[in-house]
Amino acid sequence: MNSGILSAGIAGFGTGLSLIVAIGAQNAFVLRQGARGQAVLAVVGICAASDAVLIALGVAGLGAVVTAWPAALTAVGLAGGAFLICYGILAARRALRPATGQALTTQGASAGSVRTAVLTCLAMTWLNPHVYLDTVLLLGSVAADRGSLRWVFGLGAMLASLVWFAGLGYGARLLSGVLSRPTAWRALDTLVAATMLVMGTMLLVRTL
Repeated sequence: MNSGILSAGIAGFGTGLSLIVAIGAQNAFVLRQGARGQAVLAVVGICAASDAVLIALGVAGLGAVVTAWPAALTAVGLAGGAFLICYGILAARRALRPATGQALTTQGASAGSVRTAVLTCLAMTWLNPHVYLDTVLLLGSVAADRGSLRWVFGLGAMLASLVWFAGLGYGARLLSGVLSRPTAWRALDTLVAATMLVMGTMLLVRTL
């Protein structure tokens, strides 16, 4: 029994990790916030907690609800695609016209920047229909095959999400030496802009 629980937990961890490791809009945002040292705890907490909620819904068997509301997913896709494109444009503007002393502003966050980071993170997480398909539908379906151990599988996936986002957010601080140069920030913002624009465009195309 113990080996079965361990196996289910490891399987959940591996499956969850495989779905979130790929570079995407959310990961790019967490990386940038971590590199700047702005609202890292809040951003990591939102990402991990949101995944935990969605995974729990999937394990509980609510995947059918997602597939039953195609119109809702379409609306979320349109809003999410437009949001990502707008954020990508702002990142591209930062890359082309960096603010003076940007490379030195990597520590400390004002109340305004924390609020903006939180709202942006919430939008990127909950306005992405693929999040619902991956966590609620896909993970929920795989978890169902584990029978009575499906919640152990789900907990493994939740742990994977927490480990990944915490590592990405706080590990980005290791880049502080590299990011002491303005050119490095321009390169990072260029990566963020490209990721957001591509993901946003793909989201709109698939939704339409």
